Amino acid sequence: MAKYRVTVDTGGTFSDFVFFNEESGEISITKLPSTPKEPFQAVLNGVNELLGQGVAAKDISFFSHGTTVGTNTLLEEKGARTGLLVTEGFRGIYEVMEQSRGYGPATYDLFFEKPRLLAPPYYTEEIPERVDFRGQVLKPIDVESSLQAIRRLKQKKVESIAACFLFSFLNPDHELKIKEIVEQELPEASLSLSCEVLPQIREFYRLSTTVINAYIAPVMSRYVGLLEQRLREMGVATPRLYIMQSNGGVATFQSAAKKPVATVLSGPAGGVIASLGISQRAGIKNIITFDMGGTSCDVALIHEGNPVITTQGRISQRPISLPMLDIHTVSAGGGTIARIDAVGGVQVGPDSAGADPGPICYDHGGEEVTITDANLVLGVLHPERFLGGRLKLNRAKAERLVEEKIARRLGLDVLEAADGILKIINAKMEEAIKAVSSQRGYDIRDFTLIAFGGGGPMHAGRIALDLGIPTLLIPYTPGVTSALGLLLADVKHDYVRSKLVPLKELDLDEINRLFSQLTEQAKKDLYAEGFSDGEIALQPFLDLRYAGQGYELTVPSSMPPFKAADLDLMRQRFDSQHEQAHGHKAESEPVELVSLRLISVGLVPEAKLSPAAPTGKKVEAARTGERKIFFGEEHGLLNCQIYSRELLEPGHRISGPAVIEQMDTTTVIHPEQEATVDGYRNLIVRAK
Repeated sequence: MAKYRVTVDTGGTFSDFVFFNEESGEISITKLPSTPKEPFQAVLNGVNELLGQGVAAKDISFFSHGTTVGTNTLLEEKGARTGLLVTEGFRGIYEVMEQSRGYGPATYDLFFEKPRLLAPPYYTEEIPERVDFRGQVLKPIDVESSLQAIRRLKQKKVESIAACFLFSFLNPDHELKIKEIVEQELPEASLSLSCEVLPQIREFYRLSTTVINAYIAPVMSRYVGLLEQRLREMGVATPRLYIMQSNGGVATFQSAAKKPVATVLSGPAGGVIASLGISQRAGIKNIITFDMGGTSCDVALIHEGNPVITTQGRISQRPISLPMLDIHTVSAGGGTIARIDAVGGVQVGPDSAGADPGPICYDHGGEEVTITDANLVLGVLHPERFLGGRLKLNRAKAERLVEEKIARRLGLDVLEAADGILKIINAKMEEAIKAVSSQRGYDIRDFTLIAFGGGGPMHAGRIALDLGIPTLLIPYTPGVTSALGLLLADVKHDYVRSKLVPLKELDLDEINRLFSQLTEQAKKDLYAEGFSDGEIALQPFLDLRYAGQGYELTVPSSMPPFKAADLDLMRQRFDSQHEQAHGHKAESEPVELVSLRLISVGLVPEAKLSPAAPTGKKVEAARTGERKIFFGEEHGLLNCQIYSRELLEPGHRISGPAVIEQMDTTTVIHPEQEATVDGYRNLIVRAK
C-alpha cells in the first residue's frame, strides 16, 4: 500500500485537509466544519474520512497540524492559572508594560485599556536575588524564600509558573535553581523559564513572552497529548507528528507542548510557506500572500524568495518577541458581519458569525448579514454548489435579510447594498496589503498577489485592479493552501543569545564561542528528534543597530567562525537593509551588536508536487453553464461563463467576466481581466 501524508489546518469556520499519496504524488483534499468546543474532533473526522477511502491507519507516514488552540486560548483568555516569579523589587515591570497606549487608533481612544494581566499580582512572588548587566551575581538567590514562594503559589492552586529574573539571559543559574525547587515542590505544574523561552534583552518583552508561554502551555499540552492519544487509538503509528510554528517551520508534538508560544500564528504561517513553494515552482520571487478565510484575512510579503520575519509580534496587544513570519491580520472573512451602526453608516466587522451559527444563508440560525451572504446575493456563489454541493445555501433568506437589515435602511436595492458591503471589506484588506508592502518601501507593482483561503479568490481580482498589482495567482487548491504548506515545511527551531557590544569592539573569540554553544544546542535538539547531520541546516544571523537606536534589524550572516572581514561585510549588509526598511542609512555612525541568532532546520523529505500534463481538451469542455453576476455600478449585471476548476488544463485561457468553481472556493475573473492555467494548474490572472 502507498504511504500517505496527512496535513490539517484548523480554522475558525472550517478545517482543511490535504492527503498526499507519496507513491503517485496525487493530492486529495477535503474541508470539514471545525469543532470549536472540541478542536481535536474535527481533526479526527478528517483522518476518518481518509480511512473511509480504504487507506489503512498504519499507512499514514506523516501528520502535520496547523492549530489555533494556542491563539484562541490567548484571545479568549481561557488559559491556566499562572503564577509569576520576578526579581525582588521588580514586580511592577509586568503591570507597567510599555508605559504607552500603542499607536494608531489607540492614541485617540478615550476608553483605551491595557490588556488584562495573565499573571495578576495575587499570583506574583518576588524572589530575593540579583544579577547585574554583566551577568555577575550581586545577590545569590535565597533558596528558603524561593521555597516558601513556591509553596504559597501551590496553596493558591496555580497550574503553571513563569520565572523571569533580571539579566537571566546572561546568567541563568538563579532561574535554573527555581526549576529544581519547582520539580520537588510542585512537579504537577508547568514551568516556563525566560532563560529557556527567550534569553534576550528587553525585560518586559522577555517577561511577556514567558508569561504567555506559561499561560497557554497546560492547554496546549493537554490538546497535543489527547490528539496523539486518539490518533494512536485509531492506529496511526508514525512518529512524525508535527505542529506548525509561527516561524514557518514545524515542531514535534513534544516541542510544541513545551514552547506553545511559538505556535500562535500556526495556521497563517502554513499559507505563507505554501505560497513560497508555489511561487518557486512558478518562477516568481516577489509575492504578497492574501489568505481570506472564514473569520480573518492574513497577508504577508515574500521578497526575493525570502519571507519577511519579525521578532516583535503581538497577539491581542500582548507582545511576543519570538521570530515569526511578519503576518498582518485584519478581521475580514466570509463570516464577517455587516450591520448599520448608531449613526446610520455600514459597519463591516470586526465580529464574525463563525462556524456556529454562521452566515444567514447556511440556514443554521444565523440572523446577521455576512460577507458570504453578500457574495451569494450578488451571484458570485451558486446556492447548490457550495463546498461541492455538501452545503446548500438559502439565497432567498439571505436576500430578504440583506434587504431588511441593510438595503432598506440605506435607500438602496439589494444588489447595491451587497456590493457596498464588499467594497468596504475590500478596502480594509487593501489597507492590510499596503501595510506590508508600499508602506515599508516596496513597489507593489513588482509583486504578484497569491490569493487563497475560501474567500481569497472571490475578492482578489477586484483588489488587484484597485491596487494596480499586475499579476494575480490562484493556487490549484486555494481553500486548503495553508494545509498544503504543512506538506512543504521543515522542522525549524530558533535560538538567541543577547550580547550588547559595539561592532568595532567585538571579541571574535567570544562571539565564536557563543555561536558554538548555540550550534551545539541546536544539533542536540535535532538529534533528539531523529535527524542526522546530513538532514540538518544552520542559518546564523546578527541583530544590529546604530548606536543609540531603540530597535534593531536582523541581518543574515555567514557561518561562524567569524573573521574581521566578515564583520565589515555585516556592516555593509546592515546599512543596505536599514535603507530598505527606513529610507535612509548612516554609514558614518557606529553600529552595535544586540543579539546573536541561529535557526536550525531539520530537513523533512520533500513532498514532490508534479506538474500536470494537458490532454489536449479545449477550454470549452470545462464550461458548466452561465449566470448573471453584479459587478458594481460600472458594469452592473453581466452574464458570466461558469467553468469547473477540475476540468481546466495547462494552457487554457479564460476571458472575463467569468467564474471558476471548485469544491473549496470560487474564483471571480473581472471583465477587465483574463486568466491562463500554468503547468501546475495555477490560475494566472492579468489585466487584458
